[in-house]
Amino acid sequence: MQGVLDRIRHRVYEAVVLTFAVASVVEALAAHHVHARWLVVLLALGWTLPFAVRRRYPLWAPVVACVFLSAFALTSPERSITSLTMPFVAALAAAVSLGLLADRRLAIAGWAAVIATAAVIDSQSGSAYSDFFWTTLILTLAWFFGAALGSRTEQARELSRRVEAAERDRATAAERATAEERARIARELHDVVAHSVSVMVVQTSGVRRLLKEEQHREREALMSVEQIGRQALTEMRRMLGVMRSGGDPPAALTPQPGLQHLDRLIAQVEEAGMPVTLRVEGDRPELSPGIDLSAYRIVQEGLTNALKHAKGAHAEVLVRYIDSSVQLEIADDGQGVPSRDGMGHGLVGMRERVALYGGTIEAGPRDGGGFLLRARLPVEGRA
Repeated sequence: MQGVLDRIRHRVYEAVVLTFAVASVVEALAAHHVHARWLVVLLALGWTLPFAVRRRYPLWAPVVACVFLSAFALTSPERSITSLTMPFVAALAAAVSLGLLADRRLAIAGWAAVIATAAVIDSQSGSAYSDFFWTTLILTLAWFFGAALGSRTEQARELSRRVEAAERDRATAAERATAEERARIARELHDVVAHSVSVMVVQTSGVRRLLKEEQHREREALMSVEQIGRQALTEMRRMLGVMRSGGDPPAALTPQPGLQHLDRLIAQVEEAGMPVTLRVEGDRPELSPGIDLSAYRIVQEGLTNALKHAKGAHAEVLVRYIDSSVQLEIADDGQGVPSRDGMGHGLVGMRERVALYGGTIEAGPRDGGGFLLRARLPVEGRA
């Protein structure tokens, strides 16, 4: 859409310059100058058509126009040019165009060129000194108008560049946060799987020791399972070593937290100064370790966000088991808290966790003040 508007503005500008050129030629020819008509047309086009390429040549276009204006004045009969309007309009356009230059030194030099052109015109027209003074004043004001307009245009461009840079930085930060959160989720799921495999290996070893002496085939099968399990654990430890950065804690094959640990989490939040009410509705079904961990992390992030942005408020946590899903709500009654911008990177991580299991999540201000985070995770997860 912006490109279409730019093309329309460009076409309108070209039409204005063309109209200006035609009007200048007609006015100059009507003045009955003594020199050849072809020269009149050439000079009139010389002080008008350069403005058509002003955007490409912001310095030389108005300077060339000033040169042709001076040449027109030098070849015109005395006082004849002062009766014409278009040359003065061209001088004004040149003054504004040169004032628009971003380089102040070039802009000032351009102002001097315009004043020199006015001096040539006035010297050829035999005008009084007062006329030259007013002409200089008007052209100077036109130059200052162009300078002010150019300054505002440059400020707008700089602001646009900063906004674009900020958007790129925000997008890059979001991508980085997503990648980091995915790596964190992968590490946690690795710990979950590794713990389960470790338990399976231990139980297999225990069953093998309970077999009777004559159960050779069963013992060999269980030994094979135990050996494969230990190999899998070794490879998983190697994988985790690659996934963890230098600052991460070493891998530990211990159970990850789940919803059964919410009481401990809430106690920590209350110690930090925020009272929390926990409600659990429905009968807890059998949850996979991954879903249990994700639900815990969502509640943890929601309470951390409330503690950060709504100090002194009260938080409520609702865990509802219904329709083969776990529904979570974390709300606070903070007042006068500005927009939390989607909770930043924390929401990125929660969205990644929820998407992993085919759930849904939404977050935003609640009616009456405060913030509400609502998520749903299917009990079975997504295959």
